[in-house]
Amino acid sequence: MKIRVGISARHIHLNREILDLLFGSGYELTKKNDLSQPGQFASNETVIIKTEKSQIERVRILGPLRDYNQIELAKTDSFGLGITPPVRKSGDVEGSETVTLVGPKGEVTISGAIIAVRHLHLDSKDMEKYQIFSEQQKIKLVIPGKKGGVLDNVIVRISDDFSTEIHLDVDDANAHLIECGQAYEIIKEVNNE
Repeated sequence: MKIRVGISARHIHLNREILDLLFGSGYELTKKNDLSQPGQFASNETVIIKTEKSQIERVRILGPLRDYNQIELAKTDSFGLGITPPVRKSGDVEGSETVTLVGPKGEVTISGAIIAVRHLHLDSKDMEKYQIFSEQQKIKLVIPGKKGGVLDNVIVRISDDFSTEIHLDVDDANAHLIECGQAYEIIKEVNNE
């Protein structure tokens, strides 16, 4: 069975309070383009991620606003910033790495920097098709080719609101020459601990 892969570059999810601090009270994100997941979009707004060691400019904010703040980085990003973000599921930001975000109206130092775990967004209507019935189940992604390999620990997330797609960060994609939008074979892991 093959599933399409999407590749996520570094990006930020914000709550209302932090958006107001960075862009001004009541500021609303403006849509640049829609993302593959229904209702999600890349905004025109960007910020600077800053640490004591370095900074990354023009990091895009994704919308809509969330209840938490999350800075999703690749491991390569973290080397330059001099931080060690944990590998986590989206929303699991407690005790994560701290960075400073700089916007046009202010700056704020917050925790929330993570490396996102590989994950499959599975539309619940596709559960039967892929024979995957369990949230948090782990699957493997098989990548053919000259830099092929098997990516373990792809966590399954199931919702009526998802479009079926595996999400990888740029480090995983670049290491295996994975192309965004391509479909790759999956294997269900036998022993899910």
